[in-house]
This record gives sequence, C-alpha cells and structure tokens, in this order.
Amino acid sequence: MATYLLRRLLIAIPSLLGISLILFTVLALAPGDPFSEMATNPNVPPEVREALRASFGLNDPIMVRYLRWLSAMAQGDWGFSFASRIDVDTLILQRVPTTLFVVGTSQILALCIALPVGIYAATRPYSVFDQIANTLAFVGFSLPTFFTGLLLILLFSIKLDWFPFVYRSDIAATGWRWYWEMFRQAIMPITVLGLFQAASYTRYVRSAVLDVIRLDYVTTARAKGLSEKRVTLRHITRNALIPVVTLVALQMPAVFGGAIVTEQIFRIPGIGSLLIDAILANDTPVIMAVTFVFACLVVLFNLIADLLYGWLDPRISFG
Repeated sequence: MATYLLRRLLIAIPSLLGISLILFTVLALAPGDPFSEMATNPNVPPEVREALRASFGLNDPIMVRYLRWLSAMAQGDWGFSFASRIDVDTLILQRVPTTLFVVGTSQILALCIALPVGIYAATRPYSVFDQIANTLAFVGFSLPTFFTGLLLILLFSIKLDWFPFVYRSDIAATGWRWYWEMFRQAIMPITVLGLFQAASYTRYVRSAVLDVIRLDYVTTARAKGLSEKRVTLRHITRNALIPVVTLVALQMPAVFGGAIVTEQIFRIPGIGSLLIDAILANDTPVIMAVTFVFACLVVLFNLIADLLYGWLDPRISFG
C-alpha cells in the first residue's frame, strides 16, 4: 500500500505541473490587466502603474513568470492578491473551510439518499417505488441548482421565514447557539447541492445494482440458502459500488462547479465566490491559486477512489 501511494504521488507531480503550466499560460494570455483601474485614474501617473507592473514581474516573459510562480509555490508563497491586498494563501484558507463544509455535507446527504433508494429500486425493478424514484431522479437532475436555490429561498426564506437566505460569517452568537446558526443558514445550500447530486447518483446506483444482480455468483449465493438481505449487502451492493466510486470521484469537479453557482445565490463566503470576485477584478494570482487547488482536489479524489477499489474488490492488489 505504501509503495502504491508513493508511486501514485510521483505520477501526480508531472500531471499537476502540466495543469499548472496550462492554467498559467491561459491566464497570462487572457485579456485584462489587474492595474486597469489605475489607468483610468487621473491621480495615478502612468509611470507609477508601470513601476507596479515591473515590481510584480508582469512585463517578464510568460515562462520566466511561471518558473518564478512555481518556485514561490514550492516554498509556500502563493502570491499576493491585487484586489484584496493580502496574501493569497491567507485569503484561500479563510474561504476553504466553508466550501468544504457545504460541499462535503451535501455529498454525504446525496449518498445517504442515493444508495438506499437506488439499491431498493433495483431489487424491485418496475415496481411503484422504482417508477416514483426514477421520476423524482429525472426531475431532480433536470432542474439546475440556481433554479432550485431560488425556489427554496422564495419558499423557506421569504414565504415561511424559516431560514436566512444570505450566509453570514459574522454571527454574534457564541457556544452551541453559534453552531446552530451556522448549520441553520447552511441547510438550504446543502439541500440544493445534495438533492441535485442524489438524483444523478440514484440513477447510477440503480443501473450498477441491476448489472450485478443478474450475475451467476448472486444466483449461487441465493441457491446456498443465504437470506436476501445478506445477498444484497454482501454480494450485490459491495460489487455494485465499484463503478459508483468512480462516478463520485469524477463528479467532484462538477460538484465544485455547482458549488460556485450555489455560493453566488446564497452569498456564501466560500472559495467559489472568491473565484468569481477574482475573475471580475482580473486578480490573476487568486484565480491561478484557486484553479490549482481545484486541480489538486481532482487528483486527490481520484487517488481516494483507487484506494477504495481495493477495499471493495479483494481481487485488486496494490502490489
């Protein structure tokens, strides 16, 4: 296992280097100037703006700037935000916990819905429960997160006044009251993301279970006199989860993409809203850092998926 992990990490290094080079080149060639506001400000002389560009190395060749950025990243220096006037790593660390809480909880909610519903529907195909589950899954997958988010705001915030529709990070409460208020304002964005992912996962879990349930070893297990519950949990579900793990790992970029939209709707101070603000302000150090963090998360979740394969399928060896 340790050798396999080391080998995968070594393989991930050139992948991340290639991703970072492409991201840096695209951002460097993209139109826009972080000091464009100074150009329209008559109180800032042009020579001052050029001096600032030279101090940040914006006039250097792209490869020189990339190597300088890569060297700084290797030493833990993520750059300086032109818009917020603080270090990029400090800015990201302020936002990442909120995003991970919302996205992580929504994924747990999605799996808690999709696994039992998909498995139960597959073991009773074309039943009333299966037809209802399929219909709700199609409806949930068809509705975009910005629509369901606005719908929940109109119903639970404006109509019923149960939850706040603006996420606040400066809650004045303390102790357990603070934790409750933080969870209360996160209920709607978690629900929006969770239900959207649950609709997709449910269809995939049902399909995976239907493929496994027809295999010979399942029939053999039933012929041995094992209970239906034991056959479903030990012989069907465990093997059906292998492609589901792949789906969940590959869906993580889409999940974070959906989180960007959801954070904008509910005004969540997460990494997604930070990326949008940085794009609008042409804050290239922040854009580069956030997109690189997303790339690292994709590589990480794919590694976790590969490790879960060995736990789900004993035939897989990491030697």
